[in-house]
Amino acid sequence: MIPEQVDTGTVTSTDPETAEESKRPRIEPRAILKRLQAESPAFRDSKPLALKIDASILARYPDFDRKNLRIALRMHTASTKYLKSVDRGGERFDLDGKVAGEVTEEQRQHAAMTLKERFAAVAKQQREKREAEEAERRRDDKLKQLVSKFGR
Repeated sequence: MIPEQVDTGTVTSTDPETAEESKRPRIEPRAILKRLQAESPAFRDSKPLALKIDASILARYPDFDRKNLRIALRMHTASTKYLKSVDRGGERFDLDGKVAGEVTEEQRQHAAMTLKERFAAVAKQQREKREAEEAERRRDDKLKQLVSKFGR
């Protein structure tokens, strides 16, 4: 009896760039962000970044993979410190800290709206927590009153 060959569904890439990316060790997004913050004044100071800066980063740091770089950039640009910087407006900066464009009014307004929503969500959570603590305190006080009244 001859065993049958089974197709395992393994896909092999013929694209040399994809094959090369899969062979090299992947740098995690947080490590990418730490490295960029250590080596770039724009990242370190959370200045507004130049548009399409990902292409410049990949050219300068060939050991970064595109997917994890995008995740790292999303983490950086979603930070409150970065959004406040964009909200203030002004210039955008490249990796070397040189001016590379302006923050538009629309981008500034988007950052302001995102910050407002974020602060409102935090305030709502804090309010709900205070209300829950107050309700718990009232319930405990009521139980103490009942125990003192009916307890022996």
